[in-house]
Amino acid sequence: MAKINLLPWREAHRAEKKKEFVSLVCVVLVIAALAALGWDRVVNSQIESQHNRNQLLQSEIAKLDKEVSEIEELTKRRQNLLDRIQVIQEVQGNRPEIVKIYDEFARTVPGGVYFTEMVREGDEISLIGFAKSNSRVSVLMRRLDASYKFTEPNLTKVEANDALGENGSQFEMQVKIVQPKTELSSELGVETAAGGET
Repeated sequence: MAKINLLPWREAHRAEKKKEFVSLVCVVLVIAALAALGWDRVVNSQIESQHNRNQLLQSEIAKLDKEVSEIEELTKRRQNLLDRIQVIQEVQGNRPEIVKIYDEFARTVPGGVYFTEMVREGDEISLIGFAKSNSRVSVLMRRLDASYKFTEPNLTKVEANDALGENGSQFEMQVKIVQPKTELSSELGVETAAGGET
């Protein structure tokens, strides 16, 4: 029987398999490196895209904040203008009202009565004056109560004083002003009153 030495063939076959294995490992490593590189690029691209979106959002938020502050400033200016307009309208409305108050005082004060002091606080007027007699003070109170401009006359002090004669007296009283109805200025959205202080 012939003897065949298979060792060189086995070693060659083993060397061939080893080369194939090394080649396969190299190919796998290259593919893995390429896949990792591709994945890294995809992730970095997404991060960069998100970063750009964030910057865009921040810039838009900054613009909106600026617009909101401008709107608030305009709202304050508008309110200031409306307040000024209201004050001007009240002053304009008070001009004839003051004249009416003094005219009504001239109509209601009887002869033999005069005032030395008139002080207005809101819708109330405090009066200090002299009268020839107490009956003239009573007439004054009745006339003030019947007047369309005044209401609730209240005598707070009466004392004898001969400045206008033997039966003369000095008096102090308070009377309220009847306020006209308020009017609504629809074009401005401001409520204005025709009444005001003297």
